[in-house]
Amino acid sequence: LNNKSININQNKYSVLLLGASTGGPKVLFDLITKLPKDINIPVLVVQHMPVGFTKAFAERMNKASNLEVVEAVDKQKIKENTVYIAPGGYHMLVVNGEIRLDLSPQIHGVRPAVDKLFISAANYYKSGTIAAIFTGMGKDGAEGVIEVKKYGGFVIAQDEESSVVFGMPKSAIQTGCVDVVLHENDILEYILKLLKRA
Repeated sequence: LNNKSININQNKYSVLLLGASTGGPKVLFDLITKLPKDINIPVLVVQHMPVGFTKAFAERMNKASNLEVVEAVDKQKIKENTVYIAPGGYHMLVVNGEIRLDLSPQIHGVRPAVDKLFISAANYYKSGTIAAIFTGMGKDGAEGVIEVKKYGGFVIAQDEESSVVFGMPKSAIQTGCVDVVLHENDILEYILKLLKRA
């Protein structure tokens, strides 16, 4: 019996989604630059940032990371060991294993919105999704984590103590769909454990 095709990825998980707003750049920088080069899944990131700032943010992280960090481009194929940062001013979605950027209206007053990424990625990666919600104002990401959970994915939220603004993690936690609430310093290790690499 050839079961190679059944388990393409040795991990149970096939994508890591990160969503953040106020206070997020530092937390994301610390996390992403410490990810091992053989994480073997793609990382998709929405950080609320104005147009023009995401490219510099991606370039700065790329210099300090083991993984390739890029500002996402429309219709690019999603590859493992690559970090895709949603460009300011565009929603970033996953469609058939590709990045789709769109200019549909803002959600929660923001574009890119975490919800757009989480919902589309959960629809594609199903139970293979790990999603983490970090510090930020408002409730972007809450609908997204409901969707991730619906498909059997795993959801992490940053705790109040280490969040600059607890709005986004708190809204996510209130959905009842968060599996674990962690201090920012413990999130990386927990993700690597989930990926059985710790």
